[in-house]
Amino acid sequence: MRTRPDLAGREVVEDYGHVGLTLRSHPVSFLRADLRRRRIVTCQEAMQARDKRWLEAAGLVLVRQRPGSAKGVMFLTMEDETGATNIVVWVKVFERFRRLLLSSSMLGVRGRIQREGEVVHLVAHELTDLSGELASVRNREVPVPLPHGRGDEAYHGVPDIDPRSLPIGRNIVDPTITSIVSR
Repeated sequence: MRTRPDLAGREVVEDYGHVGLTLRSHPVSFLRADLRRRRIVTCQEAMQARDKRWLEAAGLVLVRQRPGSAKGVMFLTMEDETGATNIVVWVKVFERFRRLLLSSSMLGVRGRIQREGEVVHLVAHELTDLSGELASVRNREVPVPLPHGRGDEAYHGVPDIDPRSLPIGRNIVDPTITSIVSR
């Protein structure tokens, strides 16, 4: 199925709304240029950053965990078009941003990278609700024009063709199908 460029964002949002995923572009990819201008890095860049580096990453919130054994610490997993990032939210930061943490579908997280061997976390210090930006994906266009096929008449209309100029169809009989049907 081919997608009109001006409908791509809307279709991604509808996919997520109906089934929680999409086979099309990741929703955050539509926002990447704006996020770059704000110096917000990708999840992949955050996970590859050096230990103790300060940065801001953004993504869709996939998982929120606040296990009883963690003494009030919250663990988040957020995702963008490049991968996932593990976020640690200490108790004081959680209390300061409680409402935002529990309700946002997309977050910007400013914090410090913490590396312990192969395990990498972004320890949150400031959080920003980016759910409004995520909602704007519905109205964004993809700059890449997609090719159109014969099935695109619903989007582009049927060309003005005189039906009398079309070739006349013929009835072609396949004897193997006829013998199967007559049994």
